[in-house]
Amino acid sequence: MGAASAWQLVRRGLDVVLLERFAPGHDRGSSHGSSRIFRLAYPDPFYVGLARRALREWLELEEEGARPLLHLTGSVDHGDPSGVRQLHDSLHGAGEPASLISAAEAMERWPGLRFDGTVLVHAHAGRVDADAAVAALHATVRTRGADVRCHTQVARIHLRPDGLVEVVTGTDTVLARSAVVAAGAWTASLLAGLVPLPPVRVTREQPAHFAPYDAATPWPSFIHHPVAALTGRGDAVIEGYGLGSPDGVKVGFHGSGPTVDPDRRDDEAGEAWVDSRLAARVREYVSRWVPGVDPATARFTPCLYDLTPDNDFVIDRRGPLTVLAGFSGHGFKFAPVIGALAADLVLGTGRAPDRFSLTRAVPSPG
Repeated sequence: MGAASAWQLVRRGLDVVLLERFAPGHDRGSSHGSSRIFRLAYPDPFYVGLARRALREWLELEEEGARPLLHLTGSVDHGDPSGVRQLHDSLHGAGEPASLISAAEAMERWPGLRFDGTVLVHAHAGRVDADAAVAALHATVRTRGADVRCHTQVARIHLRPDGLVEVVTGTDTVLARSAVVAAGAWTASLLAGLVPLPPVRVTREQPAHFAPYDAATPWPSFIHHPVAALTGRGDAVIEGYGLGSPDGVKVGFHGSGPTVDPDRRDDEAGEAWVDSRLAARVREYVSRWVPGVDPATARFTPCLYDLTPDNDFVIDRRGPLTVLAGFSGHGFKFAPVIGALAADLVLGTGRAPDRFSLTRAVPSPG
């Protein structure tokens, strides 16, 4: 989100310094790897409209960066009939092509998957290459004159009486008229005492990539919306998702991981961090619903979620600080348009939607 904001700001003629805590391509946050779902299908027309705008922005970034980032393989949703129908109606209401087909027809088209009831198919969906997207953003902002500094951790932010911002790193202090804070899991600690944030819970998710049995099998992005119920073990049913990628077929559960401190990692020794219970559930899910991959080939990769209680984002400004946070496991697809909203806030040319306000009413996280 910080790199996307930098891109939108340099396009508008501002002098930008982009501070990145880690190296490009790092796996310490939420924006690494080759596979993030892009889709327009949301039950809320607001997010459908935001995703349509993001689609246009991704294509502009591809053109400027001269590299493919967005791979439109199509997407399928299945499971809870009322939920699938709501997605269908939301897309149609926005004028987006979408159709409902039977599970049997879907299995003929995508033999690597099994389907639960009626299946929604929509074309303007697929995969964003996350690593390539961040690299493209870095390259384009450098080309436009921005100062990109990796391995640069922000220690603190100080608001001066004259309205300027001091951003203090381990080696330097950057003085700015405005600062965009897009620190992911570290946002709350960085802004403590400066900006009131909605409660944001950080979880460590563990999706896995699986080797397909047949490299020629087509893979749409897919989301399984199970009927809200309990399994025989007493476990709550969790939304499953997946997509094809150069690293294999990625499969995971949305928002299923434990709450963690992002500064305390126990994954330095390979996969020691993997929750064996959740790993077993992912393999079990794959065995039942994704027959086109080998469950024994699971390679788990960490991913941090910063979750708000309402799953809406935080995009707002207080004084010289613009805050981007709480992307709740579904924000990456919107990155270039979130950057545009941040640029509007910095320049005072627009405001973010009220639902992204820092001070909005949110349900209790408990």
